[in-house]
Amino acid sequence: MRSALIRQLTEASHTVRSVGTALEALREVAQVGFDLVILDLGLPDLDGAQALKMLRGITDVPVIVATARDDEAEIIRLLTDGADDYLVKPFSVAHLTARMAAVLRRAGRGGPAGEPAPSAALQVGGLSVDPLRRQAELDGAPLDLTRREFDLLAYLAGRPGVVVPRKELLAEVWQQSYGDDQTIDVHLSWLRRKLGETAASPRYLHTVRGVGVKLEPPETPPGPGTGTASPEKP
Repeated sequence: MRSALIRQLTEASHTVRSVGTALEALREVAQVGFDLVILDLGLPDLDGAQALKMLRGITDVPVIVATARDDEAEIIRLLTDGADDYLVKPFSVAHLTARMAAVLRRAGRGGPAGEPAPSAALQVGGLSVDPLRRQAELDGAPLDLTRREFDLLAYLAGRPGVVVPRKELLAEVWQQSYGDDQTIDVHLSWLRRKLGETAASPRYLHTVRGVGVKLEPPETPPGPGTGTASPEKP
């Protein structure tokens, strides 16, 4: 199967490097810059789920998991642990290349020709999000975000003030038609911490119970010259 994938992906103008174990993969990723990793879970030295966690410790390269496991809880765990997408075997190379293209678009990386899609920085209050460079700043200070945190923030920043349903976030950010709301809640909690806010005292990220999430600039506190005037004392 690996040989067939290498051949057909190469024919589709991708440059492919292949290894047979998790430890070899970790060495390759640490030494070579890749646009995307396709990770099988059935590895001879380590379980692929463990390899995924180790990969996430050294790189934010997009990872598509190829697995024969179709258990929903396992899939949710993989996505929560940092996988960008997954495919359940058997799958066609056409299906895989379509998923690869979608993941590369979300990551702001080019396709086979290496040409990134044009994008512009998004500004919401003091928050700036640049999807092309995958950089975000808050009040001029850079934000250290994981890949999934950035994808979630960029998607919401592209729709300021709009309540985005959770199903839409799962479909567009996680590329899943179903999933556990806890996955979204966990990433929102991490994002809020990095934006200096909490669910109880939100500034940018607002949860609309039973509907979804919206991102909007904080309300500007009234200045010294505003407010309700009181009559002057004689």
